[in-house]
Amino acid sequence: MKYVLVTGGVVSGLGKGVTASSIGLLLKACGLRVTSIKIDPYLNTDAGTMSPFEHGEVFVLDDGGEVDLDLGNYERFLDIKLTRDNNITTGKIYQSVIDKERRGDYLGKTVQVVPHITDAIQEWIERVAIVPVDGKEGPADVCVIELGGTIGDIESMPFIEALGQFSYRVGPGNFCLIHVSLVPVLNVVGEQKTKPTQHSVRGLRGLGLTPNILACRSTKALDENVKAKLSQFCHVPAENIITLYDVPNIWHIPLLLRDQKAHEAILKRLNLIGVAREPDLKEWTIRTEVCDMLHNPVRIAMVGKYTGLSDAYLSVLKALLHASVACHRKLIVEWIAADDLEDVTAKEAPDAHKAAWDLLKGADGILVPGGFGDRGVQGKILAAKYAREKDVPFLGICLGMQIAVIEFARSVLGLQDANSTEFDPKTKNPCVIFMPEGSKTHMGGTMRLGSRRTYFEFADCKSAKLYGGVSFVDERHRHRYEVNPNMTSQLEDAGLSFVGKDETGHRMEIVELPDHPYFVGVQFHPEFKSRPGKPSALFLGLIAAACGQLEAVLQHYDHVSSVVPKKIVMSNGQSMIKGHQNGNATKLSNGLVNGVYSNGNGVHF
Repeated sequence: MKYVLVTGGVVSGLGKGVTASSIGLLLKACGLRVTSIKIDPYLNTDAGTMSPFEHGEVFVLDDGGEVDLDLGNYERFLDIKLTRDNNITTGKIYQSVIDKERRGDYLGKTVQVVPHITDAIQEWIERVAIVPVDGKEGPADVCVIELGGTIGDIESMPFIEALGQFSYRVGPGNFCLIHVSLVPVLNVVGEQKTKPTQHSVRGLRGLGLTPNILACRSTKALDENVKAKLSQFCHVPAENIITLYDVPNIWHIPLLLRDQKAHEAILKRLNLIGVAREPDLKEWTIRTEVCDMLHNPVRIAMVGKYTGLSDAYLSVLKALLHASVACHRKLIVEWIAADDLEDVTAKEAPDAHKAAWDLLKGADGILVPGGFGDRGVQGKILAAKYAREKDVPFLGICLGMQIAVIEFARSVLGLQDANSTEFDPKTKNPCVIFMPEGSKTHMGGTMRLGSRRTYFEFADCKSAKLYGGVSFVDERHRHRYEVNPNMTSQLEDAGLSFVGKDETGHRMEIVELPDHPYFVGVQFHPEFKSRPGKPSALFLGLIAAACGQLEAVLQHYDHVSSVVPKKIVMSNGQSMIKGHQNGNATKLSNGLVNGVYSNGNGVHF
């Protein structure tokens, strides 16, 4: 087994996750089998109880693991299926060591950070690295490990020590360290400054790790004299210093690495020169060029609770992008804070209320993503009502499906107090109820999580057709509440159609309005399995409906997801990523490497 470790220095948010994913994709394009591990030094056992505002979205795996969003990047770039063990946290490591100590596994010894914690980290890496994640038998050739945080953080010290020991143990021909650092440009002098990277590398070497490759984030390509200076002071060959400069979208990053021969440096370090081939990224290159050249817009209103941080909905954004590229449309996401649509905002902040409704009414499609808590729920209900009454394409995910059912019960059935017991435990018409198997006392890992099977009730419904006419689908879930099965007959008699159910037939999974151009709600999260070139079926349906292509897609549903245009006609427009909030463009904290500029309202892909 060969190992590639990706670390970060100077500041957080440089794009280590995208860099690690791109390195994995590049090695896969060289004919190697690749797996990935993300190390998060926080004490939480997993990401399940973290606020999206603090940590971005919680990505859910097939096995129900609630993990860091970077594992979503790994799965999307490499088209693999990871497990919860591919995300290592301080909490998991300490818990496993303490459990061993309680069982007496250490034979009365004093349990210490070194060697017991560091040994546990190394054992975990070796155990997980050999688990196949690409559907084939046998272990992968290379394991890409990303160490979260920044070099110098106190919480990551045990991992740094463990990885230093690990690199020595596996040997130099089996271990390659890539350090992602920042080379800022001071506006006053316009000069690329190397000192932050020098200090970062010095700190890394002082902790027992020496980088083999430097991946330098900057606004533009590094000057040759800057590379020479970094090479001299960081003891890294100039040809092993890679520039990751700002690009229109993150799909360019693997191409940047390839063009700068990063794969050759990695393969040389890992003694794989004679084993691997030249990277084949033809399809990836075509898709990247297509994305850059799109100019006909499709506007999707994202009505959510966490609109202040786009990473809170990262997989939803990526799924929208995958579907938009498949439909040859430039995606424009209009961010709408759900509570801005509510009547109370009309009194307290009339300008924000008007702006939110103007965006909603100007959208080609409406998406209400998942979420927890009652803030903004009434605004989401109003958005679903507008989509239903005005025949605007609508997709509701998890809570988005639940509020669509609540809205229908209130507006069509006339049950004005219809609600979810999450928001009103005493409602007389509980459309959405707490699942019997859930826990109300323990929050972590107690939801209905992971891949579950949904069976279609009708073969001619839009959802079944979009999935290719199959009788069932396996999608990932993350919820505590569900549609009340005791009310489904009443809802269906009024025109709502529950077209997908679980194996028992009592849990509602997919809801549609048959006479609506596209009104779909799903209890699961289809965004987690969307891939570049393989868009999620339901996101494809939303985008296709929003740009008038749904009928064509439904007629050719079994071919559409694999369509890649053979010839691209250059438009007179230029696809750039822009964002506007009150007329001002702002850059997100995760930097350009993630291919998104902040918005407030309107992130343009």
